[in-house]
Amino acid sequence: MPLQFNTVKLFAGSGTKALAVHIADSYGHELGDVVLTRFSDGEFQPHFNESVRGCDVFLIQSTNPPTDNLVELLMMTDAARRASAHYVTAVIPYFGLARQDRKDKPRVAIGAKLVANILVAAGINRIMTMDLHAAQIQGFFDIPVDHLDASIIFVPYIKALGLGNLTIASPDMGGSYRARSFAKYFNAEVVICDKRRKRANEIESMTLIGDVTDQDIVLIDDICDTAGTLAKAAGLIMERGARSVRAVCTHPVLSGKAYETIENSVLTELIVTDTIPLKHESSKIRVLSTADLFAKAIMNVNEHGSISQLFKVD
Repeated sequence: MPLQFNTVKLFAGSGTKALAVHIADSYGHELGDVVLTRFSDGEFQPHFNESVRGCDVFLIQSTNPPTDNLVELLMMTDAARRASAHYVTAVIPYFGLARQDRKDKPRVAIGAKLVANILVAAGINRIMTMDLHAAQIQGFFDIPVDHLDASIIFVPYIKALGLGNLTIASPDMGGSYRARSFAKYFNAEVVICDKRRKRANEIESMTLIGDVTDQDIVLIDDICDTAGTLAKAAGLIMERGARSVRAVCTHPVLSGKAYETIENSVLTELIVTDTIPLKHESSKIRVLSTADLFAKAIMNVNEHGSISQLFKVD
């Protein structure tokens, strides 16, 4: 019997609307009509202005702060299920609370697991996301998770720069695996910045492991929050004799004084994706689109095709 393909409908949450428009354009569909009604006390209610009965529904929303983004996704999911959607996929370009993936000290929550439980309880059938802070978060779900890799977007851009003496760097020990995975595309060496924190978002000291003399350095990370780690790592690398240093980060959280920190740093540029919309423009920040990659993934899921081909970097 031939495979049956259900009607696909794409809907955007208010926090990731611009990216959702680009995904829909790349997919060849218009976004579905969903309205968010807000009450005077801040409460809100999503409402689908079209039927989703029997459809494969894709809800596009990153869950970065404020928490309204997560709650909005949950409520859209509930509305779709109650409207008899056949299958609901949450397309979460940036999975918020992913840094809370374990108990690193007593009496703390494991936020990533809690969010996974809530998403499944809301009725989501499948998760599609990109560059989780810790890949093992996929195991927090008992539903399929399509974990896309932004390397397929970043690698061609870095290759096009034509850097003669390329070395890949990790801004901390925890990101060394990510840096080594990235380096294999260039057959490049890896150096590591070993940092010690006083507390969250505050670095006490940093040392460099490896030689960066006369090298063009590309720092690799998944999240850029305050940009303090990247700026400090870039400064240390240049002090040690590097020719240039730039950074690649998938998710531009960019909180606090991040934009000012980036502008005042020795970074040539910060290359990010559009999983989170930028709050401000910056001459040093280059945004690469994830829309085509998510659109292809949505198409492959709907047509019961393989996702693995989307990990092949040219």
